[in-house]
Parts: sequence; C-alpha cells; structure tokens
Amino acid sequence: MTQDTVQIIFVALAVVALVAIALLWMRKRRSEGLKSRFGAEYDTLAKHTGDESKAEALLAAREKRVAAFQFTPLTTDERNRFVGSWREVQAQFVDDPKGAVTRADGLLGEVMKARGYPVADFEQRAADLSVDHAEVVQHYRTAHDIAERHERGEAGTEDLRQAMIHFRALFDDLVNEPDPAANGAPVKEKEKIRE
Repeated sequence: MTQDTVQIIFVALAVVALVAIALLWMRKRRSEGLKSRFGAEYDTLAKHTGDESKAEALLAAREKRVAAFQFTPLTTDERNRFVGSWREVQAQFVDDPKGAVTRADGLLGEVMKARGYPVADFEQRAADLSVDHAEVVQHYRTAHDIAERHERGEAGTEDLRQAMIHFRALFDDLVNEPDPAANGAPVKEKEKIRE
C-alpha cells in the first residue's frame, strides 16, 4: 500500500468515526429532550415497552399526531361554564362520590373536545394529552384507574376522593391554559378555580 492510500483510508475512517460520534450525540440529545418533555410518561412507556428506543419512537409518533390537531383556547364563557360545572361536580361528591367521579371524567372529555382533542378511547386520550400536558397526564391515568377499581368494588370513598383530586389536576391544566390570543398570558389568578 502506498502512503497516499494509507492516508485516504485513515481520513475515511476518521470521517466515519466523526459521523458516528455526531449521530450518537444527536440521539442522546433527542433522548434527553424527550425525557425532559415527557417526564414520568417517558419512564412509564420505556418500562412498558422494555426498550427506550421503542418508547422514543412512540413518543415521537404522539408528537406528530398531536401536531396535526387544531387546538383552540377556551372562550371566557366556555371557561366559566366548565368551572361552574366542576364546582357542581365537587358539591355532588358529598352525597354521591361515585356519580361525581363519573361526571368529573365526563366533564374532562367535554373540556378536551372543546379544546380540539379527539375523545377516542381512554388510552388514546391519555397518549394525546401526554404531548402537551405531560406533568398531569399521570394524574389522569391514576384517577381513571381508581374509577375502574371502584367499578369492580375494589376502591372506597377515600380512593374516589383521591380520583377527584387527580381529575382536578388535569382539569385545572386544561381550563387554565394560557390563551395565545392574550400573548400567551396565563389565566388571571382570580379566574382559576379553587379547592
């Protein structure tokens, strides 16, 4: 082999190594970005699939699906109506905890529909919500799980109270999301619903 051939091979190997390092670095940054954005949802999905790469592909597919949605902020009238309905649900809990939890779940579906989310089956709703509401989607999953356990006779009134608290976290997040028309300003504190 001539010296020129050795140099060409060396340069080619160096380029391949640099490309490989760049690809690994970009993949690591992508993984860190998804972990940061999705938080516990990333961990849950990675555990469920048994493979971080599969989890990342599913999360990327979720992002792509949700990017096609036409979200709209709630109008002041819609927000007020939903907040009033939530207060009624909370009041109902005293006399009818099971009915209140069922109604809270239904009210969340109404809010999601008004915002532009498709309201398919629970798992699809939770997956869609995880893209923009990763911090609270676990609350939604927990509340749904409690409601299902109660249907089977495996959860009591205290569990239902916890479900209401979890549903409330998502409700607050959806109803009090900043209005882009108001330059991203969050909903005024006095408009937020209280415990």
